[in-house]
Amino acid sequence: MGIEGEDERSESSEKRYVSRDERAFPGVPQSKTDDDAVIVPEAEGSAPRSRSGSDRARDDALEVDAGGSCGPDDCTCGERAETDPDGRSVATDGAGVSNVDENGSLGDLEFTEPAADVSQDVDNGEPDVRVGVPEGVDLDTPTYSIRSEMNDIETPDEKTWFMELDEAVIDDGRCIQCGTCVAACPSDSIGVGDDDLPELVKMCTGCSLCWDFCPRGGLRYERQWKITGGEDNVKGAGDPITEFSAKVEDDWTDNAQDGGVVTGMLASLLEAGEIDGALIATESEDEPWKAESFLATTEEELIENAGTVYNQTLALGNLDLKRWEHKLPDKSWDELSLALVGTPCEIEGIRALQDFEWDYQAHDEGIGAVEYTIALMCTKNFNYYSLMGEQLEDQRGISPDEIGKMDVLHGKLMVYDHDGEMVLEEDIENFHDAALKGCDECADFTGFCADVTVGSVGSSDEYSSVILRTEQGVTAWEHTEPKLDYHDLEDKSAVGKLQGWDKKKAFESLERPFDPDAPRFIDYTDHAENYGTATNPHDEGH
Repeated sequence: MGIEGEDERSESSEKRYVSRDERAFPGVPQSKTDDDAVIVPEAEGSAPRSRSGSDRARDDALEVDAGGSCGPDDCTCGERAETDPDGRSVATDGAGVSNVDENGSLGDLEFTEPAADVSQDVDNGEPDVRVGVPEGVDLDTPTYSIRSEMNDIETPDEKTWFMELDEAVIDDGRCIQCGTCVAACPSDSIGVGDDDLPELVKMCTGCSLCWDFCPRGGLRYERQWKITGGEDNVKGAGDPITEFSAKVEDDWTDNAQDGGVVTGMLASLLEAGEIDGALIATESEDEPWKAESFLATTEEELIENAGTVYNQTLALGNLDLKRWEHKLPDKSWDELSLALVGTPCEIEGIRALQDFEWDYQAHDEGIGAVEYTIALMCTKNFNYYSLMGEQLEDQRGISPDEIGKMDVLHGKLMVYDHDGEMVLEEDIENFHDAALKGCDECADFTGFCADVTVGSVGSSDEYSSVILRTEQGVTAWEHTEPKLDYHDLEDKSAVGKLQGWDKKKAFESLERPFDPDAPRFIDYTDHAENYGTATNPHDEGH
């Protein structure tokens, strides 16, 4: 359509410039853009110049032979300008000035109305036909493999994505909820879903770390035992510095688990200034007996959370110090010191992460700050909803609100009410369906990678069995010893027997070879061959 006022402006332009004989063409109204491709004709005989005043760089745009000239009637450049019936120049393949007559006046400009709600009509001779489609690709069901084939890019063999971890561990029901994958991710792409399982929260970069450090995926945990504690760490119950039975002599231990040694040790480390806090488990305010991670920074907080909760907290996924900065002293992160209490698999994970000084993003400072590790003896852990909901409440009529204490001892699950009365004592094997499937593959009952191991096996009621494995463990013991009633471990054989039983069960469930001398990290393809999982879940539309 025509632009209002354009004819009037053209007429006035002609009157204004016709008397200026020194110029062959008037100036073209300046564009609002900085596009140097627009040529502003200058005085007669001058070479074409850009708006900035520099000579035209592209000789092939308008080439004038020596002694020749280019115009509507006489062209020596080979790209003759064309005119309309009114004498105005029109655009040609030679990129001449368009819509301007010989006196430089602009003619009417016409614009095409854009079509509404339709895509651009591009007719290449075969409209609506896809070109370059790889052979055998179904465009109606696009998957990762299509994009890979169309770009002719193959995923390098050494790259492993969260999708592989999801396929082989999480979706397969083998996740042990340790949180190592969350901590390992250098792009903070892994979070925790409503089902308490790791999930992708933003784009995966394919760095492979979540796979490498997963104790049920790429981490050969028995190799980690050996790297952490030496050759003897893969035999029997390991090679501890010392082991004993102990309990804390204090009134608050009534609510503690088997003598309160863990709480007493952490409180002693806090009091001595050895640590600034301890990452432990606390009971959820919304769901009774559901464990959540909690950073205790006072003795009162430790005592309030004494006891054991029988489900995982994804502890390593809660080492982002920004989450706890309101509780921590005003120190630089490299001056902070934390203790971590967890299951053996969680301690395997933190030890492996600390062996590599990579950037773990939000969790990096927390991983580096952990200086003391305490493992809880563990044969298996439970899914909260399966144990508390299905097994205890639905099948046995015991509401989580009624439970005051739980314990697993001598192969029995014991449940007490708030008055200390036992309401259930049953073989732990009866609750096998509520246990995490991945726990079956674990041969680490006593926490080979920890500084200190604490549990009930091998000691009488109200006492805990304590194993010290490192110099850090001895330091923790020395600060705690004045508060303890302790003596030699009452039944060393009980710990060894249960460790042997746990290994036997693991060997029956472990689909891959158990080999402490093999490389620490297992390739995904090797794992897939042993477990029968998809070697490339991308191509299977995972």
